Amino acid sequence: MGIVNSNKVISANQIDCDGTLKVTIALTAAPDIVSNPTDIALVLDRSGSMEGSALANMKAGAKKFIDIIEEATDGVQDGVIGSGSHIGIVSFAATATADTQLITSVATLKSAVDALSAGGNTNHADAFTKAMALFDPASTNHRVIVMFTDGNTTVGAPPAPVAAAARASGIVIYCIGLIGTDGVDVSALNDWASDPDASHVAVTPDDAKLEELFAQLAANITNPGATNIVIDEIIEPDFIITSVLPPNKGTASMVNARTLKWTIASLGTTASEGAALEFYIRHTAQTSGDKKVNQSISYSDTEGNVVTFPDPVVWVDCGMVVCPELCPEPVELVMDGCSDTVEVDMGDVYMQSMGRIAQMDVTIKNVCPGKRVALAVILTEVDQAGQEHARGLKTVTVPAHHAATCRDVLVKCVKFVLPEDLDVSGDTPLAMCNPRNLRARFIAHHIDTDYQCCQCDTIVT
Repeated sequence: MGIVNSNKVISANQIDCDGTLKVTIALTAAPDIVSNPTDIALVLDRSGSMEGSALANMKAGAKKFIDIIEEATDGVQDGVIGSGSHIGIVSFAATATADTQLITSVATLKSAVDALSAGGNTNHADAFTKAMALFDPASTNHRVIVMFTDGNTTVGAPPAPVAAAARASGIVIYCIGLIGTDGVDVSALNDWASDPDASHVAVTPDDAKLEELFAQLAANITNPGATNIVIDEIIEPDFIITSVLPPNKGTASMVNARTLKWTIASLGTTASEGAALEFYIRHTAQTSGDKKVNQSISYSDTEGNVVTFPDPVVWVDCGMVVCPELCPEPVELVMDGCSDTVEVDMGDVYMQSMGRIAQMDVTIKNVCPGKRVALAVILTEVDQAGQEHARGLKTVTVPAHHAATCRDVLVKCVKFVLPEDLDVSGDTPLAMCNPRNLRARFIAHHIDTDYQCCQCDTIVT
């Protein structure tokens, strides 16, 4: 069977600017279908939400799956699944139906797929029950359920215990999810599928991708197990790798801050087997937005399995940054290499460039969209007696942001000049490099408001 599934998932959909993510790479491999006959129950969702292009693309994907399995079992497309393997079709809506038993006739299987029509609720428990009933307990064939669905359970018993009973009996479960009009609970698919979850579940928001997902699964089922696996992962420049956990198969190591290598000697050569690697990355850039995690990820093995990993994206929120003051413009000067002194007219020096400079950043919490903010900064110096002396006041207008919700706004580089001749701190005021005891107070209010004075009519009696 070769690599029957591959996946890459991240632990969160959104992080802060310097946030950390756990990344999981997973593979599942199984032996060759020719020497290891396999019975496959293809379980297809025909609930009402599948009407239209989703149903058409699912049918195309299911028939492509059947064709690939058929050709792999005997090397020719002769309309018969060979080498002792079988496929059966189960479809479900409010109830499930065994549209065929486990058979070898490609024409019969495709006719059953073509006859499906959409309508009704979604009963996953009955679908798993009908699929399990297809298998012959006396058969030595490998047993596989491929569950396709585009929605959550709406009727029937809870499906998780039924799926658990199937796994306990030795059945391997794969789940393909389409994010359709009813939505898909990915955590439920992970719960139903065989472990590791990441390598037994594939989800797409685009029904046009269904044929590709079915084809990739079928193609990998027909290959032998994989040997001499090498996976090279390079993450995007906005991230660094902070740690790599030991995988459950093979060895993994960091090549540099953005690159790791995972090698596995063999996987799934005698029985279905999964491998997973977890590592942690941290965002180091200072920009917000949707960020891809991996710059590239490559796979190779001796058997030539073709493996594609998903390309997860995380939203990074660095907040809104306002810089009310710019640094003074520098004046260029050049000293000749043979000169001991240089005399240069540096022009005017303005007051903000004199004295010691206190520079502060402050975060205004929960600023709502579309509203400007007035920020006041009051700076005082405290003498030995605890008395405060004014050192400065600044007001800043923070422009409105246009995010969807209220958010924090970082105001950077609020500067105050502290002339040395005003030093009242410490035992020896005016001493060079004397510590200055300061207090800063911040006051912030929305400028924009929908408040209006009440208009009251005067009552004359």
